[in-house]
Amino acid sequence: MLEPGNGWNTMPCHTYARRMETYMYCEFDSKNTRVFHFMGKPDESEHIVIEPEQAVVNPSWSIHYGVGTTSYSFIWAMCGENQSYDDMDMVDMHDLT
Repeated sequence: MLEPGNGWNTMPCHTYARRMETYMYCEFDSKNTRVFHFMGKPDESEHIVIEPEQAVVNPSWSIHYGVGTTSYSFIWAMCGENQSYDDMDMVDMHDLT
């Protein structure tokens, strides 16, 4: 749950070698607020405009982060083949396009 005045989640962004993540965005006003979920290759990212209670599945090779026009909540899930979380590949902000 993002506190009032905060908008970003999962920044800095990253990818994984063997896991994927899913986000479901919720608890924001559907009339006046949107969340923008960014995904794709770091040098070819795209965004999806999210309404409340919509989910996004991110493949392992995809960056993933979001920002809202106001605070919001999200439910996060991860799946993959391992229990070790040291395979996160951080993406430098300068590499995002």
